[in-house]
Amino acid sequence: MNAANLAKTAYAAPDQPTRTLRGTEYEVFARITHRLQVAHALGDAGFASLARALYDNRRLWTTLASDVADPGNQLPAPLRARIFYLAEFTNLHSSKVLAGSATAEVLIDINTSIMKGLRQSGGAQ
Repeated sequence: MNAANLAKTAYAAPDQPTRTLRGTEYEVFARITHRLQVAHALGDAGFASLARALYDNRRLWTTLASDVADPGNQLPAPLRARIFYLAEFTNLHSSKVLAGSATAEVLIDINTSIMKGLRQSGGAQ
C-alpha cells in the first residue's frame, strides 16, 4: 500500500467512535476468546485452529505480563500480581491443552472474566 492509499484510509471513517485503551483491550480479548470457543467446540477437528488461537492467547497474556512487570506500570501492585499469575497459568495450561491433557474451557472462562471487568470499567466503548 502506498502513502496516498494510507492517507485516504486513515480518515476514511471519521464517524467511527474513538476507542479507549480499555476498549481496545476488550476487543482483542473478545476476538481471541471467540476463536478459542469456536475451535474448542469443533473438538479434534478444530485442533489446528485451537493451536493458533492458543498461540495468540499466549502472546496476549505475555504482553500483559510484560506490561505489569514494568516498574512504571501504574496499576495497584496486587492487581499487577494477579495479572502476572494469570499469564503464567495461561501459559502452563495452554501447554496442557496442546498435549491433550486439558481443555481450553478454563482459558475461555479467564478471558471472559477479564472482558467482564473491562466492560464494567467502561472498556467496551
